[in-house]
Amino acid sequence: MRRTGHRAIKTATTLAASLLAMSLAGCGAVAAQDNRTVISVWSWEPSMGKVISRFEAANPDIRVEWTNISGYENLNTAIQDGYGTPDVAQIEYYALPQYAVSGQLLDITDRVGSDYSNFFTPGTWSSVQLAGRVYGQPMDSGPMAFFYNKDVFEQAGVDATQIKTWDDYYEAAKKLKKIGVYIAADAGDASFYAAMIWLAGGRPFHTSQDGKTVTIDVNGDAGTQRFTEFWQKMIDEGLVDTTSTTWSDRWKRRVGSGTIASVFSGAWMPSLLLSNVPGASGLWRVTTMPTADGESTNAESGGSALCVLQLTRKPDAAYRFVDFVTHDEQGISARVDGGAFPADYATLDSEEFLDKTTITNDRGIEIPYFGGQKFNRVLSDAAEDVSAGYQYLPFEVYARNDFKSTVGDAYDWAGDFQRYTQREEAIKAGQTDSEGNPLQSLEKPGKKFSLADGLAAWQKDLKEYGNNQGFTIQ
Repeated sequence: MRRTGHRAIKTATTLAASLLAMSLAGCGAVAAQDNRTVISVWSWEPSMGKVISRFEAANPDIRVEWTNISGYENLNTAIQDGYGTPDVAQIEYYALPQYAVSGQLLDITDRVGSDYSNFFTPGTWSSVQLAGRVYGQPMDSGPMAFFYNKDVFEQAGVDATQIKTWDDYYEAAKKLKKIGVYIAADAGDASFYAAMIWLAGGRPFHTSQDGKTVTIDVNGDAGTQRFTEFWQKMIDEGLVDTTSTTWSDRWKRRVGSGTIASVFSGAWMPSLLLSNVPGASGLWRVTTMPTADGESTNAESGGSALCVLQLTRKPDAAYRFVDFVTHDEQGISARVDGGAFPADYATLDSEEFLDKTTITNDRGIEIPYFGGQKFNRVLSDAAEDVSAGYQYLPFEVYARNDFKSTVGDAYDWAGDFQRYTQREEAIKAGQTDSEGNPLQSLEKPGKKFSLADGLAAWQKDLKEYGNNQGFTIQ
């Protein structure tokens, strides 16, 4: 019996050892499967999933974890906390100087090729540099264009392609209002306002090459005042929807239904229109921007770079991803097929790009969102008209956040007044609520707070903030 028990114990021990060996071997297999360098990427680019698939196929030693995220609050929090930062982040050109000046971006000057300055367009390449050093590589560019719902404009008797001046745009807006449609929405978007100031020839900010000395002249800049006066008239006459924040669910519903009939935006807009307002496919078209006097000039709105964060522990793998997305034909074509507007000469000059009439959605289906129009030809022409000389602040991220709490007050007042006047009109027309009861009047807004009032407050805040951050403000 004892021998039997001993034999049983020995057998059990052998079996356990075998199971342990198998388990360890299995762990080894799993470890082998996961023995890739993992990098984290933060980006809102709709085609990023397809780009990553191509990158991982070409770089089997790297795995990419992508977080679809926009804005800078989360990035700022991660940097401040010292952990949770991505290895690679998509950063708009206006924001890049702030992160470069504060030492948050890896200097990749010694990694880029000697031909890169000739590979990317001049405006985008200069936008990723500070004091002669390179802190990112251009993903796309954002020459402004006039995106509009052709069906709605035709209902109002307006040919959008004939809108060349701001006066033409104003007259079109009045015709659209008669059929219950806003020509545009703006609830206080700092990016839009900055682009329109640029379009008007404004140059309210000047920054020294090292980013340390800053001139701020919002109140006295002629282009800023030109656009502000025009836009105030549009708002005062109820031609702009000041209650729908761009990209909000309300905005998407109104754009989709045709209640908001057009958008001034950067050339990256096609992919975002497709992903956010898919139901309007086939109804929209693109034309060139109207300007104050009809002159053929343009501005940039947005556009982004891919940057490696200074805190990364995997700079080599992170840079390989950046270079694939922005400099490799596979990465570039994946984004362009999805509706992104390229920053490299080769793509911009290709007939395949210029003749595109579709945008590829996230399921790989070709969608003729612009009704068969060769929209890239319009956008390429728009890129050629972009004027030079506009500069961003080295604390532009702060500036655009502060815009909402200063100039934004003018939009809040305008929105309250818009809601008040609409309610009064409904009461006069005898409309009732959902239960058939008479509508109640809203409280009338107090003293008007104008865009000019908001800009004065914004300039004061910017100067104070700049001084507090150690910049020399002029």
